[in-house]
Amino acid sequence: MLSKYRDLGVDVKKTGIENFREGLDNLFPGAFCVVQKDPEDDSTGLILHTDSAGSKPIQAYLMYKETGDPSYFSGLAQDALAMNVNDVLCVAAEPVSFVDYIAFNTLNIDRIQLLGSIAKGFTESKQTLNNEGIPILFGGGETADLPDLLRTLDVCVTLFARAPIQNIITGKKIISGDKIIGLRSGGTLRYEKSVNSGIMSNGHTLARNCLLNANYVKKYPELSYPNRERFTGEYYIDTFIDDVGMTVGEALLSPTRFYAPIISKVLENCYDGIHGLVHNTGGGQTKCLRTGTGIKYIKNKLPEPDPIFSLIQQAGKVEWKEMYQDFNMGVGFEIVSDQSYVDKILGIAESFKLEAQVIGHCEKSLGDNKLEIKSEYGKFGYN
Repeated sequence: MLSKYRDLGVDVKKTGIENFREGLDNLFPGAFCVVQKDPEDDSTGLILHTDSAGSKPIQAYLMYKETGDPSYFSGLAQDALAMNVNDVLCVAAEPVSFVDYIAFNTLNIDRIQLLGSIAKGFTESKQTLNNEGIPILFGGGETADLPDLLRTLDVCVTLFARAPIQNIITGKKIISGDKIIGLRSGGTLRYEKSVNSGIMSNGHTLARNCLLNANYVKKYPELSYPNRERFTGEYYIDTFIDDVGMTVGEALLSPTRFYAPIISKVLENCYDGIHGLVHNTGGGQTKCLRTGTGIKYIKNKLPEPDPIFSLIQQAGKVEWKEMYQDFNMGVGFEIVSDQSYVDKILGIAESFKLEAQVIGHCEKSLGDNKLEIKSEYGKFGYN
């Protein structure tokens, strides 16, 4: 299968990271995050996690340049923080504190406007989490003026979390017969202010280049790698798409959802039945492959993807098999649980006005983990 994502310079499988495994101090290989033992307390697991808003800042930069409005940078704070908070919840860890790293091209972006907007975003994100029972500390971070290194900007977060080692969810309890519950990435939750397109923070290089008009690259060469065919779409940032219910620019900047309040409540009430937790970011629907051992994930009841994904697929003529590998396709988080806890988990999701459903089940797999997706667009296998 040809990969449009790889042609754009992105390897969704992150080939090469296996070189780091031998040097890791990791208590639970196969768990969603690296967990280390506290040197001063054998009963406590420590998690130091880092992630970013990916290439999504380029979209915010384009909106800023076209409108002069720096508020488009604000949502990147939630993107970077949510990418970390959601991940550490996958091992049932408690987020404690985070720092940021904001690097940017000072020749193209007003630093006062940028930093003011992102600072506002972190303040609002902290408040949202705190209001929903997820207190978290902010320890500052680092800003870097890098005009010779970056064309636009990068927004990253490093998060410290912890949990009793005995409570860590490692994926080892996943067994044949377990159900996979999918939590939607689109729509609006009770603690969110606006409708989300569902795209979160993965696949943006592909989405941007499939949808946006080439005139943007001509106007702002810094948006893209030079001398390559990029931005091959027909749309402008203010093009309103009826099916999506918002403009293309708004859809691409929809924030990464905080799943922490829901997952925290699920762990509080259903811990004994939770065998695995998966945040569908890089790798999209194939992210589950990194969790558990000897498992075949069968996803045969996936919901209809949010309209933004169909728009990307049609505009870029991307094969559906690749779409499921590059994007969350409408399911941003997955809970692998014992059948007896399904109704309770769905009830918790409903209390947050979050759409959720059983999207599949688990079977035994000989050797490595495998994934089979059965959808109206075809049957696809991944390993």
